[in-house]
Amino acid sequence: MGPPTTRSFSKSLLCLPTHSLKSSHIAFDDFTLVDLIVQKGSEAFKSLPRNIQQSKEAMAETIENNVRRLIIDETPTNPKYYENMSVLLDELIKDRKAETKDYEEYLSKIVELSKKVRNPADSSSYPECLISNSTRALYDNLGKNTKLALDIHDEIIYTKKDGWRENIFKQREVRNAIRKHISDEEEVNQIFELVKNQNEY
Repeated sequence: MGPPTTRSFSKSLLCLPTHSLKSSHIAFDDFTLVDLIVQKGSEAFKSLPRNIQQSKEAMAETIENNVRRLIIDETPTNPKYYENMSVLLDELIKDRKAETKDYEEYLSKIVELSKKVRNPADSSSYPECLISNSTRALYDNLGKNTKLALDIHDEIIYTKKDGWRENIFKQREVRNAIRKHISDEEEVNQIFELVKNQNEY
């Protein structure tokens, strides 16, 4: 797929400021605004509708709303990581409103954050042995315990059967596989839900 273009605007893929269209979106062909920011950096902001570009407040809120939406959408795949991303976004919004940073510095920071949100593997220091999104998610949500993350990963790969998410008995097998390594039932439930949201499993 080539680089994103801006020939087509559709209100379905870009969250606009609350004072404009609270839950509306704009597509840049097949790309979201965050995708465009990741690929083009601050140049992506020139692709926003002119009426948004003309207002710093509207542009900032549009970007923030899109980053926030992505964080919410991705949180089930790695709650700890995206909880941290949400905190970073809140801090950035707070600084912007308090005008503790100039606007260009703010734009630079929101670009950096967008990249972290879209591509966790590129933005965090993970042990080299954690080569998949699922192992990295387990690592983040198991107190950054590499051995435990890999042990549970291997146990799930060995245990899971086709269609396990739709079958209560197969689900029980996966849950029991997690229990072999975790004794706290609440944590077992949390990791089970995390596992259900990993494409690899």
